[in-house]
Amino acid sequence: MDYSLEIDNAPEAVPGGTGILLLHPSTGETDRIDTDFFKTDTDHFLVVSTRTTAREVKQKLEYYDVDEERAEILDTLSIERGYSRRQSDTVHYVAAPDNVDGIVEHIDGFLEAHDGKLRISFDSVTELAYYAGEDEALSAVERILELLEEYDAVGLFHLSEEPHDETIVDEFRALFDGVIDLDEDGSVDAEF
Repeated sequence: MDYSLEIDNAPEAVPGGTGILLLHPSTGETDRIDTDFFKTDTDHFLVVSTRTTAREVKQKLEYYDVDEERAEILDTLSIERGYSRRQSDTVHYVAAPDNVDGIVEHIDGFLEAHDGKLRISFDSVTELAYYAGEDEALSAVERILELLEEYDAVGLFHLSEEPHDETIVDEFRALFDGVIDLDEDGSVDAEF
């Protein structure tokens, strides 16, 4: 199964099982790429949010006019920040932002529970590494990429280059089928 992509300089479509790394200097332009990723050719999508709360994710989807009927959100941050958590059919929480097993299990459950074209956005791997450590973050990404392959889904994983050593960034790059480089000025380079 192929998935259309609406990302500058990226292929028009990628096969199911594709993992895409979004390398960015700051978070400014990532919302546009993230929401364009969801808008096309998608039956259901899951936002794994380690950087913002579920409420902020909902505001982003609304602002960019993304169909929220197809959305599920896994909020890993609200517990850490002491915010109230209102679990619903489409908003879920894990016990802590470093709960890697809980995050991977939820992704597995989401992919198993839905049919059709499924997309995942992981925003952000950098934040997961901050809470759980870089080795745990690398391991989590590997596990999630295996799930994408198993369920014929696609995923977009955010990684900020600034906090990581170049060798760690290279280790992450090596895991992915495609890399989107987002520059400060909003321009995009893609390698697939």
